Amino acid sequence: MTLIQNLSDKQMAGQRLMVGFDGTIFNSDLESLIKDLKVSGIILFSQNIENPDQLTTLCKSIQSYALVCGQPPMFIAIDQEGGTVARLRKPHFKEFPSVTALKNESDAKAFSRDMATELSKLGINMNMAPVMDVAPTDIASIMKKRIFGNDPKQVSKMGRTIIKHHQKQNIMAVAKHFPGIGRTTTDSHLELPELAVTENDLDSFDLIPFKAAVESRVSGIMLSHIRYTDIDSVWPASLSPEIARNLLRNRMGFNGIVMTDDLDMGAIKNHYDIQTVIRQVLAAEIDLALICHKGPNIEIAFKEMKKNISEDRKLKEKNNESLKRIMACKKIFLKDAAPVF
Repeated sequence: MTLIQNLSDKQMAGQRLMVGFDGTIFNSDLESLIKDLKVSGIILFSQNIENPDQLTTLCKSIQSYALVCGQPPMFIAIDQEGGTVARLRKPHFKEFPSVTALKNESDAKAFSRDMATELSKLGINMNMAPVMDVAPTDIASIMKKRIFGNDPKQVSKMGRTIIKHHQKQNIMAVAKHFPGIGRTTTDSHLELPELAVTENDLDSFDLIPFKAAVESRVSGIMLSHIRYTDIDSVWPASLSPEIARNLLRNRMGFNGIVMTDDLDMGAIKNHYDIQTVIRQVLAAEIDLALICHKGPNIEIAFKEMKKNISEDRKLKEKNNESLKRIMACKKIFLKDAAPVF
């Protein structure tokens, strides 16, 4: 299936979703997500992982079943930043240090190449990394253990190196968390943080690494669950047309995949129902909605996506643009998963 017009309405909706599941083997939940909901990708967590043989078999089974169902190849993603955020750990997998331990671009190159090699062997094709956030030195940032440092230029250099050497080995890199959460002290897993910073403030500091990521042709950029009140007083970045569409897509010229952070996080789930969230994802022209946990929200999101795309001609046109970006990325990086795609 190579052309957007060949996709069914269900596929058009499902290809806008990346989801999680429970289990360590290919099971009925995965079968339904791929066959019935036509999802674009699966994100893996520690509870899905036992050892290399199990994980390789799981990833192959996901791709094989998608092919049998006439689906495009699947994104299979993971959070493997190194350090505190890593799903692959000892004793079965190589454990990587936090990026805070990397001193220069040579370190970053070796780190990225080794990590990409391991992911590729397992059948994983997307890494939710690198973190391109940068924190001022006078703030107890929530991200202090996950960032390259406090200098935007240094973060840019290190992040570009990670992106380059991941994507050279066919691992899609996803820069996060746009437009930057280094200034925050509240954990968006629990609640919705707010930042009173202008676009000029961001432009002179937080956005510098993301501009480098865009120039490096990063495959994806993940939006933060932060409300930047001076830019959009209503919606967090992950649901904001002003930030996702106008700032990232139009003003910064990013042509890759834009995705939300996990919509199951407290910053979103405590404030919005999933129908509202999906309508806002579509309004903001965000390509992928990320729902990381098994539950009714995945099917509700699929139905809401399908309903809105089917009923609104303008949304359907914008949906086609998102699908073109998704399919272009799959053609570049996933041709080995489905050679006929």
